[in-house]
Amino acid sequence: MNPATDLLALTRRPLFPPKVWALLIAACVAMAAMPALNLAFPAGHPLHVSSYMVALGGRFMCYALAALALDLVWGYAGILSLGHGLFFALGGYAHGMYLMRAIGHDGVYQSDLPDFMVFLNWKQYPWYWAFTDHFAYAMLLVVLVPGVLAFVFGYFAFRSRIKGVYFSIITQALTYAAMLLFFRNDTGFGGNNGFTDFKRILGFPITAPGTRAALFWITLAVLFGSLIVARLITRSKLGRVLTAVRDTESRVRFLGYEPLGFKLFVWTLSAVLCGIAGALYVPQIGIINPGEMSTANSIEMVIWVAIGGRGTLIGPIVGAGVVNSLKVWFTSVFPEFWLYALGLVFVLVTLFLPQGIVGLVRACAQRLAQGKSGKTGMGGAGMAQEEGTP
Repeated sequence: MNPATDLLALTRRPLFPPKVWALLIAACVAMAAMPALNLAFPAGHPLHVSSYMVALGGRFMCYALAALALDLVWGYAGILSLGHGLFFALGGYAHGMYLMRAIGHDGVYQSDLPDFMVFLNWKQYPWYWAFTDHFAYAMLLVVLVPGVLAFVFGYFAFRSRIKGVYFSIITQALTYAAMLLFFRNDTGFGGNNGFTDFKRILGFPITAPGTRAALFWITLAVLFGSLIVARLITRSKLGRVLTAVRDTESRVRFLGYEPLGFKLFVWTLSAVLCGIAGALYVPQIGIINPGEMSTANSIEMVIWVAIGGRGTLIGPIVGAGVVNSLKVWFTSVFPEFWLYALGLVFVLVTLFLPQGIVGLVRACAQRLAQGKSGKTGMGGAGMAQEEGTP
């Protein structure tokens, strides 16, 4: 079989093995059942799922989408970003502007302006708040704001061939600068308090169980769809070029490919996915403030990807769920030890599980398969020997 035939067979392979498809579908069904059980059964019923758990599941899925976005650039293109918290927050702020406009006269001051603007003696909306009372325009901002910023920043950074630790430091500095800007009251984004006290979305009460269930299901659908799109990209020719850029960028350039366009595409796409995650996060949590841009949040995203399994797509989703579940438990029982526990887990995974949780599962599955095949081979040899014995 020639190399061209091998490549064609590779591209025709299914996106996921049948067992992985079964696990993904089962996980989606289990997650989708949470808000359904919350709506179908009253509190106190054995099958009832509390509103807190529904909101927590929605938040975890938003984190998982952000981790998936980071894995596209770090796991497949080798671009370690320490600033994805900025894109996450920008998407949240873009959606938050619409949610603040949707409050109407239900605020404390019963004004056309949000309460924080009345408190700060603003007389009218800034120009960049124009049309944000339209949901479609706000959703356009969710995509365009992080996407355009990532494109412009990435173009100049990649054209200058900035990479490695230098690129990571620059992204961290960009995020920190944006956080300081949004902390200011005169920027028109609520200062350190940010946006909160949302009332409705598309006319529906934002705290109603039905609205929360709809937001949960939309988040689940976006996460699953993003996983499929990311898988299609990484298994395409584009994905193979990105992997080659990650491994040996100079050789890719020598072979006639210009890495700038490939890196810029996946970097911008990753930022857009992160912005969408932030936009889904805000109505389910009920607040967005500059703290979401902190460098600690961006570093946590990197830890989710590393613990779950870099370059696996499913691994970051698992890592985000595992780490944030531990965070919820630790911060309720031992809040002062959470950062120490997180650092310890990260160090242990780096030393003993470099492929993360998904890598460990793969290794265990391969050993089981090898063990079964070995036993089958020995059994077949024994049977043959017995049949050949007179």
